[in-house]
Amino acid sequence: MTLHQQKFVSFAFEQGALQFGEFVLNSGRTSPYFINTGSFSRGAGLSTLASFYAATITQNISVDFMLYGPAYKGIPLVASTAVALHQEHGLSVPYAFNRKEAKDHGDQGWIVGSPLRGQVVIVEDVVTSGISINTAVDIIRRQGAEPVAVVICLDRMERAVDSRVSAVELVRQTHGIDVFAIATVCDLLEYVKSTDNLQHHAASMKSYMDTYVAN
Repeated sequence: MTLHQQKFVSFAFEQGALQFGEFVLNSGRTSPYFINTGSFSRGAGLSTLASFYAATITQNISVDFMLYGPAYKGIPLVASTAVALHQEHGLSVPYAFNRKEAKDHGDQGWIVGSPLRGQVVIVEDVVTSGISINTAVDIIRRQGAEPVAVVICLDRMERAVDSRVSAVELVRQTHGIDVFAIATVCDLLEYVKSTDNLQHHAASMKSYMDTYVAN
């Protein structure tokens, strides 16, 4: 675990976004941990989260790109990440997000923000089933642009439903695009083991990972 990853996991826990207990996921699995980017609901927390996203993007992506955030959680993530890229890295990149329903008046259509053009980086919270990414890729390509990467806050590293590979790896294989995460569940487990008041969660996390994490 790098210092960057350690700082992110610690920050997520301090902000209440990283929680422990029993959480039923979209996959139907009951997870002993959950990360909810919707919990970064104040300006300071969202700003710091965006800094982690921006750093991950600049560390891994060197091509010219624009940003796209899938509705709904991707909307504040993509807007704040665009700001962080400008303020902290000197990059003024276009960004866009989609509506769930098209408007027939005013600024009509499905896409809000910059037109989808060129190479597009998708900003999302996590990849579980991969359905939201499939939809995002379809929207981007129908607009004549090309998705080149997905950036998420946490890679759970779990097998996709009815697959031997992880949901992230399935995105790579299906769409030919890479996925970069600020941190992984292995980083999370390392943090839990090294934090006195969280160590009692390590056993349930390890058991869950042994069952569902892709080899």
